[in-house]
Amino acid sequence: MFLELIAVIVAGIAVAGLMLLIRRLSGGRLPGWLVPAAAGAAMIVVTIASEYGWYARTRATLPEGVEVIDEVESRAAYRPWTYLVPMVERFAALDRAGLRQNPARPGVFLVDLYLFARWSAPKWVTVAVDCQGGRQALLTADADFGPDGDITGAAWQQMDPEDPLAAALCNGGT
Repeated sequence: MFLELIAVIVAGIAVAGLMLLIRRLSGGRLPGWLVPAAAGAAMIVVTIASEYGWYARTRATLPEGVEVIDEVESRAAYRPWTYLVPMVERFAALDRAGLRQNPARPGVFLVDLYLFARWSAPKWVTVAVDCQGGRQALLTADADFGPDGDITGAAWQQMDPEDPLAAALCNGGT
């Protein structure tokens, strides 16, 4: 966030300097208000570019075996351009490399999900998914398969078949 602030300030100063040079080269024929107006416009453009680029930059840093399964786009009145092109503000990524399954319970998985949001630290959760039962459970870090194949310490909830996690694991996504 600090580096983005520095980038916005540098863009404003650079464009203000450029406009001062253009104004001087024109012999002062351009109005003086163009200097701060151009600097402000440059700062807004850099901010918008940074906001829209966050998702692509963050997604590019995901390690091998981690795939994005859900994106949450946002529109806001204080960002009117998002009504034309919505901005991805949050997303969830599934760690396929860490997918765990017990052979005694086919269709039941333990998966790690990474939750990313703009201006927030990434969060990590372990979720149990029972594809045949159409249910899922948020687990603690020490959850695992028991000797009989059941998942210990699971509070199961019904899962919507359209849920992105269900689509990624149960509907032919494995």
